[in-house]
Amino acid sequence: METMIGQQALISIFSHIFFTGVAFFAMRAVMFEKWIRKEHVLQAQILYIFLSISIGLAVSTFFLNISVWSRQLPYLF
Repeated sequence: METMIGQQALISIFSHIFFTGVAFFAMRAVMFEKWIRKEHVLQAQILYIFLSISIGLAVSTFFLNISVWSRQLPYLF
């Protein structure tokens, strides 16, 4: 039981980091430079990182939930 909990934690950590990286990579396609005011570059970079984390977390949570729910389907029958 404890091993299963540890494995689930490891999968969750890996999933969150992976999808945050994918979101960071995908957001590079958007040209944020048009919206950034001069002298506010640091704040824009922080916002960029937070948006990447938020999108990555949402996508990762979605896939982890789908995984958990699909493992629970046999209990329906």
